[in-house]
Amino acid sequence: MKVTDWELLRSEAVRAAKSAYAPYSGLHVGVAGLVDDGRVVLGCNVENASYGLGLCAECTMAGQLRLSGGGRLVAVACRSGDGELLMPCGRCRQILFELGGAECEVDTPRGILPMREVLPDAFGPEDLPS
Repeated sequence: MKVTDWELLRSEAVRAAKSAYAPYSGLHVGVAGLVDDGRVVLGCNVENASYGLGLCAECTMAGQLRLSGGGRLVAVACRSGDGELLMPCGRCRQILFELGGAECEVDTPRGILPMREVLPDAFGPEDLPS
């Protein structure tokens, strides 16, 4: 098993945050995800004047994951443009669980944790009727 380069993921997340469109909140968010094939996919937040229609960085990263060949996320780091650690919101935790599963690792204030601890008792594909 390959060891995750967390410093690389963190620096890539900060780099992605530089591309954010955040004229309303001023909070530039970037995320970097390590894919099971070794790729790193990025995302940044994209705000909208109607506020509620803004896209979180994890949402744009999910699109990049799918557009660049799919796969499973194995590790994710989220940072502000200033390098501050940021936690994914509830919607984004669900997205990370969907695309990475219970074992996907997330950089958190408590250290590196698997999604099963970041989103305990998560709702996933196995909860849907077949």
